[in-house]
Amino acid sequence: MKKTLAILLTLAMVLSVAACGAQPSETPDTPDSTQTQTQTKAPEATPAQGEAEPPVAAVEGLTDLNTYETKARELETWNIHYSQAAADLNVLCNLIDGLLTNDNHGNLKLNAAKSYESPDGGKTWVFTLNEGMTWFNKDGEVQADVLASDWATGLEWVLNYAKNDSYNVSMPAEMIAGANEYYEYTKELTESEGAEAVKALTADEGSKFAEMVGIEVDDDAGTITYTLVDQLPYFPSVATYNCLYPLSIDLIEELGVDGYRDVTWENMWYSGPYTISYYEYQNQKVFTKSPDYWNDANCKRFDTVTVKMVESASVAFQLFKNGELDHVSLDQATLQGIYNGTSDAELKENLVEARPTKYSYQIHLVYSKNLVDSEDPDTNWNTAVANENFRKSLYYGLDLTNYFARTNAINPLSCQNFVYTGNGVAFTSDGTDYTQLVLDELGLDYDYTKYARVDADKAAEYKAKAIEELTAKGVTFPVTIDYFISGSSDVAAQTAKVLEDIFATCLGSDYVVLKTNTYVSSLANEVRKPRKAAIYINGWGADFADPINFLGQETYNDSAAYYSNAYSNCNDNDDPDLIAAYQEFTDLVTAAKAITNDMDARYAAFAKAEACMLNHALVIPCSYEVGWELTKINNYSKVYSMYGMQAYRYVDWETSVTPYTTEQMNENAAAYAAE
Repeated sequence: MKKTLAILLTLAMVLSVAACGAQPSETPDTPDSTQTQTQTKAPEATPAQGEAEPPVAAVEGLTDLNTYETKARELETWNIHYSQAAADLNVLCNLIDGLLTNDNHGNLKLNAAKSYESPDGGKTWVFTLNEGMTWFNKDGEVQADVLASDWATGLEWVLNYAKNDSYNVSMPAEMIAGANEYYEYTKELTESEGAEAVKALTADEGSKFAEMVGIEVDDDAGTITYTLVDQLPYFPSVATYNCLYPLSIDLIEELGVDGYRDVTWENMWYSGPYTISYYEYQNQKVFTKSPDYWNDANCKRFDTVTVKMVESASVAFQLFKNGELDHVSLDQATLQGIYNGTSDAELKENLVEARPTKYSYQIHLVYSKNLVDSEDPDTNWNTAVANENFRKSLYYGLDLTNYFARTNAINPLSCQNFVYTGNGVAFTSDGTDYTQLVLDELGLDYDYTKYARVDADKAAEYKAKAIEELTAKGVTFPVTIDYFISGSSDVAAQTAKVLEDIFATCLGSDYVVLKTNTYVSSLANEVRKPRKAAIYINGWGADFADPINFLGQETYNDSAAYYSNAYSNCNDNDDPDLIAAYQEFTDLVTAAKAITNDMDARYAAFAKAEACMLNHALVIPCSYEVGWELTKINNYSKVYSMYGMQAYRYVDWETSVTPYTTEQMNENAAAYAAE
């Protein structure tokens, strides 16, 4: 893994290739944008032969951290088992400890578990817990011991349809013996006997869950044993994610099932490095170092972490200049002003390029939408988007360079993304990134001097075919593409205008028109659930180290496929050609998923499935996110992984009381690469 991350680091330093976040703060949206031929970093000096590398100088660090999120990324739930959104999990990963976490190179690191092993090559995994772990309330008052059985209670909650709907089911259902059967059992029981009967189910010894699901717990020995459906060597990476997080039965008895479903920061139980001591919606949240934390001796923490909610990056920049924040990601105008010396020129020496995040962004097409102003189907769009030639005209025609520049004005083309799965998730036995297998299947090469996927001739050809075929079906042109942004964000409005111009310039306003609409406070409730949008630009990050993380979200007629059900609504469009394309892709995913004893063969099969999805343009890869920032945080000391939910754990961070210079951060990067 260290070799893997070193490769990614090299790319980040030389080309600034980035992976994108689940919900970008100012542009696309989430269920949570990049660089060209211009090289802005000064070449690093090489010591003379025989001369030692100069050590990185120690700096005085922060005791209290002040950071921020934009208001579009406000937390929506405090229930760690229910959430699938980065905005939630970035908070919750600090409040409850899972079995494993990651270090700053992405390697798996022990956390609640003090050891883990597989006695049979990957089909059975045994985790042994640390002693002395406790559950405590927001004031640090101990409520109960953390027990091995808490992991069974947590898994039962996730798999219980009446308790958790279908959130976070896909991973355990696919991997743990009997898990899918138990999920289906609770779903059928909910339909036949009602939700209340199913909510009463537990993970106690002798329960239906204990009988069916491959998990055994021993509270005396502190062991949790998972029996899987097959040999799955990547299973420990799942132990970093919330689908395998603990839950105390005592908390459920205290709050009730419905009470835990709607748990808050004030009545939840904590077991992690921080508690929440203050929270005001859309204002700020304050993390406070947990007293008597079980891992205090081995865990460097801030006294407090204050997360301010701001309207935009420009507001955050002013707070940074005022000394109220310890880092800030720079928007296009601010970055260009500093870099070109037209404003705040004194900060140019502090410009730092952010490390790639784990997220891969896509333009998600909606296959069954309603009209914006009614609940009637948008037949014109639904018919058009089901046409493969129409989709391919978008796929080959949209040059998104100017959109990328909204995040990285210095080197926008490094944002270009050609595949669905994120970089650095999985590697073949010879160290080849899985995404390269997909690129090979697609016949594409990265090219940082141009947008490599764009092909005007192909786009024109597909456009002509689409017009002919769709006109015969009664589609009228231009086809309106409804796109939604927050009505309170000026930056989002500016970015949407850039997108409108891209669609008009690249495809012609006689063919398509991107129409920007606004929502007031909730994309999910005002847009997604009533099916108002035609496209979303969303990012997805891996939850564990395997491509099924990504591809499993897009399969056809699959209740666990998040994007298929929550965004694209592909199951509700009855066009036979569209269904055939989705079924072809789904069958290939199913075949690849069945390969568990040869990881190279598994990845090769997944690459064929992913290429099939992209060749049919069922989704359109968009971007990776790598911006520029000013920061007092050594980015190379933070948890860093291309999967999971651990990257926002505020532990073991190195900081400075003054912003790092570009030179200092390059020294940190060099020291990191040498580790």
